[in-house]
Amino acid sequence: MRPEEYQFLSDLLKKRSGLALTEDKTYLIESRLLPIARARRLADLSALYAELRAHPNEELLVEITEAMTTNESSFFRDIKPYEHLRQQVMPVLFGKLAAQKKIRIWSAACSTGQEPYSVAMCLQEDVGKMLGWKFDIVASDLAKKVVDKAKLGIYSQFEAQRGLPIQMLVKYFLSLSDTTWQIKEPLRSSVQFRTQNLLEDYGHLGQFDIIFCRNVLIYFDDVTKAQVTERMLRVLQPHGFLILGSTESLVDPKGQFAPFEDFRGAYRLK
Repeated sequence: MRPEEYQFLSDLLKKRSGLALTEDKTYLIESRLLPIARARRLADLSALYAELRAHPNEELLVEITEAMTTNESSFFRDIKPYEHLRQQVMPVLFGKLAAQKKIRIWSAACSTGQEPYSVAMCLQEDVGKMLGWKFDIVASDLAKKVVDKAKLGIYSQFEAQRGLPIQMLVKYFLSLSDTTWQIKEPLRSSVQFRTQNLLEDYGHLGQFDIIFCRNVLIYFDDVTKAQVTERMLRVLQPHGFLILGSTESLVDPKGQFAPFEDFRGAYRLK
């Protein structure tokens, strides 16, 4: 792939998804986009580049963008955030929102749904403390194909058992076959799935008390991180929590957030 072709593709991906690719990521573009080129009977990535320049149709652009997104996920990934959710965050919100008894949670960049379903299981485990409370869980991702999979709540044996305690597997999943499991109702219907690009406005999603945006900002440059932070600020309630991955840094140029106690990766408005 020629330098101008790589630059064109990386600029295209950054504009559409925020993904910031360095010059050493040629192998990543080649491994993920070459199958698309071959499926369209194009000889190589140079031919795909030529096709994009000549006929930049939306279907192809979406296919390329979705192919480059990383959809790594697992149930209760990095277990600590879920423990902190139950032990630190929820008690604060129960005090703040005792009058309306309603909490809205957004799992942004949810991939195939393991994160929002893990949150739903956490809430269900503490259901005795939450009688009379209403919980809205919204989950979104850029890629329609992973959102469609998340809606079905069907996972392979490996996906279902990865990070999930066996007692929760038995309690919240239905065995479809020796190698396939599905999230049971009503847990599955407790999560509303949407397609949503984090580079676009999400005011239509409403206001949230908790926003999970874990392990996605690491793929953005600092300018894009700051833009996403500002957009999330607009849909986060003044008492709300923004929860990033434990190894991610928050780019907050206006200094509007402060770390939350001993919960690494969690922030509240100052």
